[in-house]
Amino acid sequence: MSFLPGLSYWERESFFKGIDFCVLGSGIVGISAAIRLRELHPNAKIIILERGMLPSGASTRNAGFACFGSISELLDDLENSTEDEMLALVEKRWQGLQRLMALTGDRLRYNECGGFEIFLEKDKELYHTCMEKMPYFNEKLQGIIGRKPYSDTSNMISAFGISGAEKMILNNAEGHIDTGSMMAALIYKAKDINISIFNGAHIIGIENSSNGLSLECSDGRQIRTAKLLIATNGFASTFTGEASLQPARNQVLITKPIPGLKVKGTFHYDQGYYYFRDAGDNRILFGGGRNLSPKAETTENFGTTDIIKERLLKMMRELILPDTPFEVDMWWSGILGVGPVKQPIIKKLDEHTAIAVRMGGMGVAIGSLVGTEGAELLA
Repeated sequence: MSFLPGLSYWERESFFKGIDFCVLGSGIVGISAAIRLRELHPNAKIIILERGMLPSGASTRNAGFACFGSISELLDDLENSTEDEMLALVEKRWQGLQRLMALTGDRLRYNECGGFEIFLEKDKELYHTCMEKMPYFNEKLQGIIGRKPYSDTSNMISAFGISGAEKMILNNAEGHIDTGSMMAALIYKAKDINISIFNGAHIIGIENSSNGLSLECSDGRQIRTAKLLIATNGFASTFTGEASLQPARNQVLITKPIPGLKVKGTFHYDQGYYYFRDAGDNRILFGGGRNLSPKAETTENFGTTDIIKERLLKMMRELILPDTPFEVDMWWSGILGVGPVKQPIIKKLDEHTAIAVRMGGMGVAIGSLVGTEGAELLA
């Protein structure tokens, strides 16, 4: 007699019988993958399993930056990859943003307000290097995004009220989104095309057999599927053993509303390790600093640490909001998936299983494309 341990007859027959495709992870990558699977297989039974109440990594916990790279970030990419690889990654990020916009429509609340990279006095050498490389990157990226994105906007620093910044470079093709509204739109779209999302399904084991896979949940239930896509990003090494994939915690704060706030747009500092933007009703959202304590921040555990909180608060007082009183409303953290290079990992593990992980800190931009490519590989 065939049965699934831990499931009732009703659960098996109504929810978990005859699953063609199962996606682990209900974030940007996972839902985008499930939607693409539905496009490829209109009649398939497709489910998403999510261990948390909401996506567990960073999809609902990110800063809402629709970015594909400041000049200093792309220079850093070139140190670890070839020019062709760097440009291909930028193209994937750009295409991913277009895919995300197509999937979510107006609910993304995208505001192309620009991405500003700021440089302090101590960053003069880096700024001059970026300026020297600006014509090169403008020429290369024009072929990808259809315009020259970079220009020097140092004369605008005072308009934003930023103190201590000496120079600033604009990427005119970047902006910010409403992260919560984005994920709500993706969840709604998935459910509207008959994709079931099961929250609280913490998978602790995967058993492979000739006719598919058996997924063991922490509560004793076992779920069988013909094919599986692992899209849990920083948490995926539990199942894949990928040595080139590590979790990375990013800590974030948001202030209470600040009357007369001058900061408008998205801002990057220190090759993207720090980032801030205006959000909601005149608030500042500010995050980053994991490079201060890389070992401690290589973790799957959420939380905040004093060393990073103190640095973020110090930069708020001295750089972003000098002479402006503010109160922190909330702190939180998200878990990214990173590695020695920023290219995502999209590959088959076996006949039944594929992975689509390692967004390199730019999941908003590249996540929907990574999910789409993972689905196409699996299908």
